[in-house]
Amino acid sequence: MERKELAVQLKHNRHNCCQAVLCAFADRVDVPEDLLRKLGAGFGIGMGGMEGTCGALVAAEMLLGIERFEGRPVIRDAGELHARFADRCGATICKDLKGRDTGVVLCDCDDCVRHAVELVEELL
Repeated sequence: MERKELAVQLKHNRHNCCQAVLCAFADRVDVPEDLLRKLGAGFGIGMGGMEGTCGALVAAEMLLGIERFEGRPVIRDAGELHARFADRCGATICKDLKGRDTGVVLCDCDDCVRHAVELVEELL
């Protein structure tokens, strides 16, 4: 199974968007899966309850740090990931992606999860 589809499956099985993306990489990163779930627990509907960054994007940036950090910031890579996510999904803020205020869904949760996984794979 492709990693992005594993992440969607996890999302539909007691994981939020952030946890699903993080745990889809459990076989690749040197972090126990239970810790990945704990790290992602607060980002189920984005940061701050839909007011902030999409949880799937948060997870992607966390994974970037786990894989790339070697004593120096990964800010450029994080910026590129953020920009690519915005291009693919139409926004980076959860409420905007879900169309909470506009009624127009730019990218549903499953696709945000897929795109986040794809971007991590591309950048790593």
